[in-house]
Amino acid sequence: MTGKLAIGHHDRMVSRSTPANPSPSSLPTRTTLARQALPIILAGASVPLLGMVDTAVIGHYGSAAELGALAVGALLFNFLYWAFGFLRMATTGFVAQAAGGGQAVRLQAAVLRPLLLGLGIGLALWLLHAPLSLLFHAALGSTPALEARSDDYVAARIWGAPAALALYALCGSLIGLGRGGALLAVQLLLNGLNALLDIWFAGWLGMGLRGIGLGTAIAEWTSCALALWLLRQALREHGVDLRPAGGQWLGDRAAWRALWSANGDLLLRTLCLLAGFAWFARQGSQLGEVVLAGNHLLLQLVAFCAFFLDGFAHVTEAHVGRAIGRGDRSGLRRVVRLGGELAAATALGLALLVLLGGGRIIAVLTDLAAVVAHAQAHLPWVAAYVLLSVAAFQLDGMFIGATATAPMRRSALYALLALVLCSWPAQQGWGSHGLWLAMLVFAVVRALVLLPAWRLLAARVGRGSAAI
Repeated sequence: MTGKLAIGHHDRMVSRSTPANPSPSSLPTRTTLARQALPIILAGASVPLLGMVDTAVIGHYGSAAELGALAVGALLFNFLYWAFGFLRMATTGFVAQAAGGGQAVRLQAAVLRPLLLGLGIGLALWLLHAPLSLLFHAALGSTPALEARSDDYVAARIWGAPAALALYALCGSLIGLGRGGALLAVQLLLNGLNALLDIWFAGWLGMGLRGIGLGTAIAEWTSCALALWLLRQALREHGVDLRPAGGQWLGDRAAWRALWSANGDLLLRTLCLLAGFAWFARQGSQLGEVVLAGNHLLLQLVAFCAFFLDGFAHVTEAHVGRAIGRGDRSGLRRVVRLGGELAAATALGLALLVLLGGGRIIAVLTDLAAVVAHAQAHLPWVAAYVLLSVAAFQLDGMFIGATATAPMRRSALYALLALVLCSWPAQQGWGSHGLWLAMLVFAVVRALVLLPAWRLLAARVGRGSAAI
C-alpha cells in the first residue's frame, strides 16, 4: 500500500456511492456482535491444539530425540506460515467491502486473488523446502542426527503447505462475510482430524515423525476442502459463484498491486510487533533466568487474553468493511462504538481475571518458587497491558476492514522505536518493572498513532479521497 487511501476505484476504496440506508433490524447490536465474536474466539483458542496434539502423540509413542526433532520442525513451519499470515488479514477487508457494496464481480475477485496467491506461495514452499530446511538448521546449529529426524517430519508435512496457506485466504473470506460459525467448523475439523491421524499413523502404524507430518498435511487439505465448500455456500447468498466467468480479475494489475501493497504493509507491521516481543525477551534475559522464565509465563496470559480481544477485532473488521463498502457513515460509527464497548468491557473482565486468578494459573504452569514469585509480583503489569492494548486491537481491526494498512505499518514501527528507547532507562531505574512499563508504552503508542489516522479516514467515507 502506498500510504494513500484510494476512493472510488479498484479494490481499495472508501465508497463514494450513495450511502445505503439499512433498516434498523439489519444494523448490528451488541448481542449480534458478541454472538459473532464467540465462534471466532473459540476457533482462535483451538489453534494451539494443533501443535499440542503432535507433541502429545510423539511424547507417548516416540523418543526424547524424536520429540526434540518435532520441536525443531514445528518451529520451521511456525516461522514459514506466520510470515504469510497477511493472507488472512488483507483478505477480510477486501471481501467485506465488496459484500457491503453489493458488488458481485468485485467480491468474486476479492476471494479468488488471495486464494490463488496462497496456493502459489504454498507450492513455492513445497518446491524450496529442502534448501529452506538446510538454512534453518544451519541457523539453529542442529546436529546431523537432529536434522535427519526433523527432515522426516518436514518432508511429509510440506505437502500440506498449499492447503495451509490457501486456508488463510479462505478463513479471511469467511470472516469478511461474517461466517464465524463456519470458521469454527473448519478449525475443529483441522484439529480433530489431525489428532486422529496422528494417533493412527504415528501410534498404530509406527510411522513416527513422518506419520505426524503426513497426518497434519492430510488434515490441512481436508479442512481446506471444507472451507472452500462453506465459502461457496456463503457466496451464493451474494449471487457469486467461485468459478470465474472470465479472466479479467486475474489481469487487473491495479488490483493485484493493491493486494500486494496491503500484504507488504501487514508483513512489516507483524515483523515490528514480533521484534518488539523479541526485544522484551532479550532485555528480560539480561536480568537473569528467573526473570526470563517468569516473563515467558506472563506472556502466556497475554496470549490467552489476545484470543478474546482478537475475536472482537475480527468481527469489527467485517462490519467496518461492509459499512465502508456501502458508504454508510452512521453504520460505521455504530459498529465502531458498539464493538469498542464490548471489547473494552471484555478487556476489563480479563484484567480482573489476571489480577484475581493469575496467581493460580502461574502455580499450575510451574512449581519453581522463584519463578512463581516473580510472575505473581508482575501480574498488575499484565492486567494493565491487557486493558490498555485493547484500543490497538480494535483499531487494527478497523483499519483492516477499511483495507488501509499503511497506518498499521507506521504505528507498529513507531511503537517498536518507543519500546527500544524507553526500555533502557526504565530498566536501569526499575529493573523488570521498568521493562513492563516499556511494554505498556509499546501498546499505547500503537493506539495513539492509529487514532488520528482513523478519524481522517472515517470522515472521508462516502466523500472524496485524500492521503492518510
